[in-house]
Amino acid sequence: MRVLLLAALLVASAEIRAAAQAYSPATPVPRTTSAPALRAYAIAREVEERFKLGLDADARGDWTAAAAEFARVAALRPPEPKGSTALYDLAIAYAHLHRYDDAARALRAALALDHEFLAAMANLIAVDLSRGDLQEARAVADRYVALDPQSARALYSRGLVALHAGDAATARDDFGKLLHTNPSYAIAHYDLALAEERLGNYDAAERELRAALELAPAYARARFALGVVLLREGHHGAARDEFSRAMADASADPALKNVAAAMRDAIKGP
Repeated sequence: MRVLLLAALLVASAEIRAAAQAYSPATPVPRTTSAPALRAYAIAREVEERFKLGLDADARGDWTAAAAEFARVAALRPPEPKGSTALYDLAIAYAHLHRYDDAARALRAALALDHEFLAAMANLIAVDLSRGDLQEARAVADRYVALDPQSARALYSRGLVALHAGDAATARDDFGKLLHTNPSYAIAHYDLALAEERLGNYDAAERELRAALELAPAYARARFALGVVLLREGHHGAARDEFSRAMADASADPALKNVAAAMRDAIKGP
């Protein structure tokens, strides 16, 4: 993720960004000639300057430059919360560079410094899904839900991991809890439908897909999935119609458009 990973699952937390930009006032010049104090001052100033340079590179999408700046900040081992924030920002840059193993290492290091860094947990889950490390993704997702059991992000993250791991029952429960308080979350209706379909609950899957499409009528993947469910239910004509609509809505996704066309054409006429 996707998986719709960088487009949909990487968490660019506004709160974290704001904190990174205003993590401390400018470091005052020490009123001393002590070599250790002057060295500490120089390091603190370098941390501040490199944070600024890294965030500027981040803002313009220069992920290579951003990674270099945040890696240097992390190497300087600043005190919290600067240390975990630098590692978090480093991981985001690595993820955008598709260096997922490096991103995972940076996020683990951030969590070692701040055990309740929820944004780092969310991103580590997303990165692990991209890396195919479902075991770590599930362990982190369980910690995330334990720390913030009502969080839509936590429930969605664990539901997605469970869905990828074949644990459709957990996925159904987590997506269901999320939708109980966030019923307008179209993608969660879609994912809940996938869980219900895998459990053989086709009526429930159809209901969730129709809910997703009511919220997002041009949601091509939900339209395609509805065609699959209708086909399983024996509604061939309705399924063919949904595949045709999925083709029309999938103009930006040629692979999905081609599969929808193949499914439509495979259904015999009425």
